[in-house]
Amino acid sequence: MWHDARLLNNLANALFGAVLLVLIASGVWWVIQRPVFTLQSIRVEATGEQGLHHVSALTVRNAALPKIRGNFFTANLDAVRAAFESVPWVRKASVQREWPNKLRVTLEEHVVMGTWGDQGKLISVKGDVFTANLAEAEDDADLVALSGPDGSEREVLAQYTELKSRFQQIHLAPVAVSYSNRYAWSVKLDNGMQVELGRVQDADTIRQRVDRLMAVYPQLVNSLQDSIESVDMRYPNGLALRSSHSAMTKKQTKASGKT
Repeated sequence: MWHDARLLNNLANALFGAVLLVLIASGVWWVIQRPVFTLQSIRVEATGEQGLHHVSALTVRNAALPKIRGNFFTANLDAVRAAFESVPWVRKASVQREWPNKLRVTLEEHVVMGTWGDQGKLISVKGDVFTANLAEAEDDADLVALSGPDGSEREVLAQYTELKSRFQQIHLAPVAVSYSNRYAWSVKLDNGMQVELGRVQDADTIRQRVDRLMAVYPQLVNSLQDSIESVDMRYPNGLALRSSHSAMTKKQTKASGKT
């Protein structure tokens, strides 16, 4: 008899606890659904001192806000972040709640470096490929044309940076760098000259070929002035060039195949 009473008492306590939890949950749900917690404003600011040049209030309103659901408590911050990161020019967004009905969104914009491939995409200084208005990008900087297989974006950007540094020594600059599907490199310089650098055989391949070109470039300019159209550096012991004054001029110390 005593055991039955104890069992009933335990069941009553459990039932009371369950009802209490339901009441608390209902109360909490009722509270968080009050109008005071409806999102009233979303404050957008820039990361650091860079500022926002392309993300405007109109852009945010049209692209991000319609995707945001819920109130101060129920809004999914990951979904809010993804909504802002879907806006053109936004590289990264972070979101915080501000009591009782606000969100603070911190945005980092892409800083454009150039175009990527032939599909109208852009590439940033950090190697991120993104889609945005090309005219706006052209207002920001002189765009270099980069291209390569999918997944090679950062490798191509690093190679461009290296080539830019090296060609500065002869007062030239790359305006286009291409990495083909056969893993061969080529660069177009701001004097209109196309340079074929070929495939990388080791860590020093491209550097050595560029150094060989720079070593003879002053002589080539003295001989051919501004008529050089292309230079092929894939010969281990020389080069081949094309100028507007002749169909093909070849300079090699000894015959060898291209790579």
